[in-house]
Amino acid sequence: MDAYGAHGDPLSEALADVLSGARARGGLFHRAVLAPPWGVRVQDGAPLALASMTRGEGWALHPDADPVRLAPGDVVVLRGPEPYVLADHPDTEPQLVIHPGDCCTTPEGVDMCERLGLGVRTWGRSQDDPVVLLSGNYQLRGDLSGRLLDALPPVLVLREREWDSGLLSLVAAEVVKEAPGQQMVLDRLLDLLLISVLRAWFARPEARAPVWYRAQGDPVVGVALRLLHEQPAHAWTVAALAAKAGVSRASLARRFTELVGEPPMAYLTRWRIDLAARLLREPEATVASVARRVGYADGFALSAAFKRVRGVSPSAAR
Repeated sequence: MDAYGAHGDPLSEALADVLSGARARGGLFHRAVLAPPWGVRVQDGAPLALASMTRGEGWALHPDADPVRLAPGDVVVLRGPEPYVLADHPDTEPQLVIHPGDCCTTPEGVDMCERLGLGVRTWGRSQDDPVVLLSGNYQLRGDLSGRLLDALPPVLVLREREWDSGLLSLVAAEVVKEAPGQQMVLDRLLDLLLISVLRAWFARPEARAPVWYRAQGDPVVGVALRLLHEQPAHAWTVAALAAKAGVSRASLARRFTELVGEPPMAYLTRWRIDLAARLLREPEATVASVARRVGYADGFALSAAFKRVRGVSPSAAR
């Protein structure tokens, strides 16, 4: 066993590595009780959102995808930060707009938060209305690995029959609670919901797996990827990886870039930064200690690479 997990199926390990990068902090959940015609435009800038109809039906409309109809138990994953609309019909104009900071207004800008409050994380006009929409948003891009976001289409829908939708009942029950540590519970449920949906989605025969996922099965590139994942702190070079894979340096560089979408060293940098972001969440971790664990000489080197890749310093990200 290496420092990051047991050896096993490389495709499963690749997916596990990426999904382990989902770590919500202050994720927002809402339960909306609605009556047709209804429409909600979400323009909060969140990098990723999940939504499900727990009662009634609706539609998800994203500018980069075809409209998707949602039945009870279906889950839709919407990639941000582009705005999207959830409505009873594709032609329904939104009556509400969700802004950054969890602010709800009419399209004209009238604040509706207090008027529509129905209880803990619940809004609408009446608890008896026929439609219940459950939604959860990741608020920070740093809560998700770049490779995960890059792998997802603008809209991904999983039908009730395609996954164990019983998890939705647990989420729905917790959303309306207010107890000590409730935000932590909701954050972990958001992660679990996303992981459950994506695991089922990637397993579908018709699902088009991302290039880095398919590349794991290549006899040359797969060897290089496993080495980078198992030993991220090693002082890898393209030549060293090529020697392990049994091919020339030029051959590995060309094949890796074709299958993965970026050169080996660029991939290694992103992988190290994703790992660093995860390790920095540990209470006792320091930038210097994390730097050594992911292959940087010191905290200054890690900070420079981290800011170049993610746009913020490690300390600011934490």
